[in-house]
Amino acid sequence: MFRIHASRFALVLAGGAFIAPSAFAASKDVTPRYDAEHKVFRLDAAGVTYAMGVNADGRLQTLYWGARLAQDDPLGPAQIPPQRSSFDPSAAVTRQEYAGWGGAITTTPALKVRFDDGNRDLVLRYDSYRVEGDGLSIRMDDKQAGVEVTLRYTMDAATGIVGRSAHIENKSRQALTVDEAAAATWSLPAGDYSLRYLTGTWAGEWHLQTRAIAPGSTVLESRRGSTGDENNPWFAIGRGGEWNEEHGDVWFGALAWSGSWRIRVDEDILGQVRVTGGFNTFDFGYRLKPGESLNTPIFYAGYTPDGAGEASRLLHRFERNRILPEGPSAKPRPVLYNSWEATEFKVDEAGQEKLAEKAAALGVERFVVDDGWFGARNSDHAGLGDWTVNRTKFPNGLKPLIDKVHGLGMSFGLWVEPEMVNPDSDLYRAHPDWVLNFPGRQRSEGRNQLVLNLARDDVKAYVTDVLDKLLAENDIQFLKWDYNRNWSEPGWPQMSPEDQQKVYVTYVRNLYDIFRRLRQRHPGLEIESCSGGGARVDLGVMALTDEVWPSDNTDPSDRLSIQDGFSQAYAPATMMAWVTGSPNWVNNRTSSLDFRFLSSMQGGLGIGANLLEWTPADGETARHYIAEYKTIRATVQRGDLYRLVSPQNRAPWSATESVSTDGKQVVLFAFQRQGEEARPFPTLRLRGLDPKAHYRLRFIHGKAMPGTPEVASGAYWMQHGLDLMLKGDLVAAGAVFTRES
Repeated sequence: MFRIHASRFALVLAGGAFIAPSAFAASKDVTPRYDAEHKVFRLDAAGVTYAMGVNADGRLQTLYWGARLAQDDPLGPAQIPPQRSSFDPSAAVTRQEYAGWGGAITTTPALKVRFDDGNRDLVLRYDSYRVEGDGLSIRMDDKQAGVEVTLRYTMDAATGIVGRSAHIENKSRQALTVDEAAAATWSLPAGDYSLRYLTGTWAGEWHLQTRAIAPGSTVLESRRGSTGDENNPWFAIGRGGEWNEEHGDVWFGALAWSGSWRIRVDEDILGQVRVTGGFNTFDFGYRLKPGESLNTPIFYAGYTPDGAGEASRLLHRFERNRILPEGPSAKPRPVLYNSWEATEFKVDEAGQEKLAEKAAALGVERFVVDDGWFGARNSDHAGLGDWTVNRTKFPNGLKPLIDKVHGLGMSFGLWVEPEMVNPDSDLYRAHPDWVLNFPGRQRSEGRNQLVLNLARDDVKAYVTDVLDKLLAENDIQFLKWDYNRNWSEPGWPQMSPEDQQKVYVTYVRNLYDIFRRLRQRHPGLEIESCSGGGARVDLGVMALTDEVWPSDNTDPSDRLSIQDGFSQAYAPATMMAWVTGSPNWVNNRTSSLDFRFLSSMQGGLGIGANLLEWTPADGETARHYIAEYKTIRATVQRGDLYRLVSPQNRAPWSATESVSTDGKQVVLFAFQRQGEEARPFPTLRLRGLDPKAHYRLRFIHGKAMPGTPEVASGAYWMQHGLDLMLKGDLVAAGAVFTRES
């Protein structure tokens, strides 16, 4: 047995990042067990069992991950697979929990290191373990090489989701460089599997992809310095093509890391599947002197026998209760107004006050001033980095506007982009060395800006202090934290050449620490993570922010697919969705205000349209929907989501259903993008209702086919279903079912 101070993991396991305490809270319902006779470790929670054992060669080997087993079911001892041939040694086909690259291994390792003396061989064997509450720590090492790895396991009692990470320490007398470091490897036995994952681009995020898992590898990654929207660090694996929303074994996972990342899905020669995820190995090298250590991100994963829909609901529940900063006590997302579309950079005190009056009259609860309030910020060419109020636009500072907003009954928020700097700024003129760069090389701009190197202590201190001052001097409740370009020239000239690649880890650690410090110094502050839309959405940033921005694309029809893809991995409680102008700026598509509101009411409702252009009738429509939304948002944001009809692949229809945590309210949204050939909208058979209870139907907008009852049993709504009258293009309906008995 060995000792690890419990608080150490609560602070550093996500690569040095702060993780919400709720993510590591001990649960009386989960106690890892160790069978000393067979050298088997076992975790059980909810409907899941996860087990591993130490084989005769000292390797820690996955034994089982799936539906919960009986307590006395045999799971060990771990057996070393036979060697197939001299080309396929047993070490290469052993389902190792965390393999070092060394010995006869030929498969993807979890850890690869190189020592200054030229040795690159690393074989990790079991040493000892410790149980702490619901956590299990297993120490592995290569004593000759002098490398020690502590694997950390947690399991959530409510969902059975396992969290895994690794602490890597150099115990040798020489320096080493970590070339690859995964948080975990998840293993499945031989079988026929398919993989789902999320892809995208700016204004086109969250496309759900499915492919068969075949011999070889599928690599999902971001090399961009941040999470990225090309791929998202989430996966789901089901058996063959049999799984769907309601049926089939599904294994799923999400990586809690906001920097460059990689998830690799391999099928080996025996048909076994491994999912290895952590830091991206591209351009990666983390040097450890004797006594130094590296912490990986946390990789969370779960299992359900009840299809992709239940996999999402489990992950949503876990995120709401164990990842988000306020956990189960989080307040509902307020109805928000953002002034960008109305004013862009032409913000001033009088104009913002006029918009605030319009927003408050609609029932809006939070008013946010977007870009243009600071420095010489009259376009995106200048001012980033100079976080002082523009006195031409706001002669008396922000206080008069903030007081006005608060007097109207709304909270106040500001847009910021603290990780970036315009070359045309006072900050850059004073500190041109503060950006990521290679000396003597070009400095590539994106959106006329460069990336500040948050890995530097002085840059971290500047960003922390300037935002702390802004928040201390102004009564601000909310920051929309944007990040509008990828990394380029990721040099860190102040460090020695062998240490410069630490920037990939240290930058993200420092970003997390800035979030943590601001939240500690300003209790009640809420933050939205935005990155040109959904390019930084992951469980790492979610542990320190309250909501995320899924996409800059606010077209309500496109948003149906975007929000459907987002919901595969992330909870509607975090998903902001705005009603903006028509025709939409993205594609010039025209849609009704009804369609726009109903599309946005599936997440955290916001308005971004120019309210000065709205007619009195528009205002009445908006007041209706905002009032209705406030009666259903607890269900939409924190209830169980059922995706009834998928809008993926430009399908003509979409429908979602949310069931409140107490089962008393059910909210239904249905959309028809395009009517064709007089085809009726599909019959909607609800899910998650009590078949014996009775539910009363009420429409927010739209209507049912003649003959539909106002009150019927849960069995009726789930088996007979509901037929809607939806005709035409871009039409929608919203309905509420209230349990009466």
